[in-house]
Amino acid sequence: MVADPVLMTVDELADLVEAGTPPVLLDVRWSLDDPDGEDRYREGHIPGAVYVDLATELADPGSPDRGRHPLPDVARLQDHARRWGIDNGDTVVVYDDTGGLAAARAWWLLRWAGLKDVRLLDGGLRLWTATGRGLAAGPGEFVEAGSVTLRGGYLPTVDIDEAGQFPSRGTLLDARAAARYRGDEEPVDPRAGHIPGAVSAPATDNLRADGTFRSAEELAARFTALCGDRPVAVYCGSGVTATHDIAALAVAGIEAALFPGSWSQWCQDPAREVSTGA
Repeated sequence: MVADPVLMTVDELADLVEAGTPPVLLDVRWSLDDPDGEDRYREGHIPGAVYVDLATELADPGSPDRGRHPLPDVARLQDHARRWGIDNGDTVVVYDDTGGLAAARAWWLLRWAGLKDVRLLDGGLRLWTATGRGLAAGPGEFVEAGSVTLRGGYLPTVDIDEAGQFPSRGTLLDARAAARYRGDEEPVDPRAGHIPGAVSAPATDNLRADGTFRSAEELAARFTALCGDRPVAVYCGSGVTATHDIAALAVAGIEAALFPGSWSQWCQDPAREVSTGA
């Protein structure tokens, strides 16, 4: 069972800022439709936040044999984390403007690398502004370099072979939209469909209409219906939104492994079988 807190409310963040004890705050805006979140950051971000580029700082360069967003080299991730101002023992809060669908990648990756207290801002930038809190514009403030030490391997992962075998011993969740799971459409990758035996679990279903996570009880009911008490692993298109399912599972007290290469790695191998339909 995952015991560490996953979420921080906007009220809790505002209280920390007002008390002069703000966490390290990371802005991780990114989406398939708008991958350059830095422009949005410069237009307006939570004061004190540092912009994090998901594609270049939270991933190694993509390739057919590793997927579009492979896990980054730990030493390089450590260099970035120090530039963001993180020290050992810091509380880190990550946010985006899509209910955590991108920021969850930073949440998972930093915990995987050994940081204990990393939170998703529940409701993100949208709820921050909806509750009347202001934004800062421009390139951001100067941040003193941190000294954090990262190692990797603190959260479970499965490789491509283990992902293919996983449905025989557990539940393999597919966090993409249901249409991509069924193979009705595939806007990014060369083949449509899903890994045989996987179960559709769109990450967007973890959220309420306001972009906050559903309650722990609601999420526990959702994932118990999908997974029972079997081991759980999760994939998506490229290892980004799968981490949102893992965060939601963690809110419900359920541990899950990530398949980092996800569909973007699986579908590139012509020897890997593909299933379509519901």
